[in-house]
Amino acid sequence: MEHLRLENLPELRSPVFICAFAGWNDAASAATNAARFVVRRFGARKFGSFDPEPFYDFREVRPHVRLTVRGEREVIWPANDAFYARNPTGPHDVLVFIGTEPNLKWRTYTGELVELATWMRAELVVSLGALLADVPHTRPVRVTGSAFDPAVGERLGLQPSRYEGPTGIVGVLHTALRDAGLPGASLWANVPHYLTASQNPAATAALLRRISGLLEVTFDLAELDAAAQRFLAEVEGALQANPEAQEYVRRLEASYEEAGPEAPQLPRGEDLVLDIERFLREQREGRGED
Repeated sequence: MEHLRLENLPELRSPVFICAFAGWNDAASAATNAARFVVRRFGARKFGSFDPEPFYDFREVRPHVRLTVRGEREVIWPANDAFYARNPTGPHDVLVFIGTEPNLKWRTYTGELVELATWMRAELVVSLGALLADVPHTRPVRVTGSAFDPAVGERLGLQPSRYEGPTGIVGVLHTALRDAGLPGASLWANVPHYLTASQNPAATAALLRRISGLLEVTFDLAELDAAAQRFLAEVEGALQANPEAQEYVRRLEASYEEAGPEAPQLPRGEDLVLDIERFLREQREGRGED
């Protein structure tokens, strides 16, 4: 692996390799927040990272500058880090990769991830994603997914993806996994498209509930569920001042309840998106949050 710098290669038991990427595949940061939760929950240790130089146009994905405790300026580059943890309560140890969708050399990038999964003898590679969908915030978060391997699909209740169109790094990764003969699955939280600028704790919790079944562990999601309730209360506050938005959400609710993929698609309602997000931003600013 030319660009993935590894500090060591730990010995793990039948690891499940969880991947999440900031960017196009990560609406409301639901996927990367779920992966970070897993890292914290297991006390996972970082053991490798990508050199960002070959993979990013830094005019598009700019590094950040911060001051250290000594008052010195430090440049923070796009993070692409690998973690591992031993799982004392389940049959699968855990690998987690949290990255940023690169601008360049996607085949090289995904090839090295596949090589890492092979070296670590990963039993399953699971990518987490979140997509903007015509779903209401008042209903449970749908988690959809796909698996190209029939055995994995039967085990997880997933079908091969039939999507055609533009793809992100997740789609390229799963093609590389298939070509290498490694089992993979992709899980996606469906996030209300009119809440694009806010983190969505309910979507993060929905992904974690699916992951907990794969790892055969139980996550304490009480804090996330409480955050989800606060977030929903803020959204409801925004809706109270906008009858048109309330009607739009009711139409989404009706569509959500219709069975099958034939439910009618509703217009995007961009003006409603702006109204709700403006309210949420004002709420956060009023509390002094970033």
